[in-house]
Amino acid sequence: MKTIFAMMLLVACVAGQAQTQFINPDGLMKSSGYTHVVVAGNTVYISGQVPTNEKGEVVGRGDLRAQTVQVYENLKKCLASVGLTFSDVVKMNTYVVNFKPEELGVVREVRRGYLNAEAPPASTLAGVQALFHPDVRIEMEAIAIKK
Repeated sequence: MKTIFAMMLLVACVAGQAQTQFINPDGLMKSSGYTHVVVAGNTVYISGQVPTNEKGEVVGRGDLRAQTVQVYENLKKCLASVGLTFSDVVKMNTYVVNFKPEELGVVREVRRGYLNAEAPPASTLAGVQALFHPDVRIEMEAIAIKK
């Protein structure tokens, strides 16, 4: 019985590994040491997206609105690379450098242009001291479910 259970567990682990995909979509900054999109079964994990273009240049230096739009556009590319949209997102985490409560309106305004207002994902926004580059004010990561 133990042998049968061990074989079933091994098959389940191998099957799970076979389903895992690591994707770096076209049109995004080349990644170094991480993957932009990981698909594990029906769950899609999107690494923190920052306001950079495909050349790695920071867009909208000092402009939270412009940077937020660029981040959502990068997230959209990640979702599209696996045939998904923002309607498939179930969880988002947002990090804003030196966040001030009065900036929430800017982030929410841009967000409304991308997310379904009737069924928005679970979400967290945290103010942080710094991100990977001094000109980057915002970073977002997401989890989506493939139906």
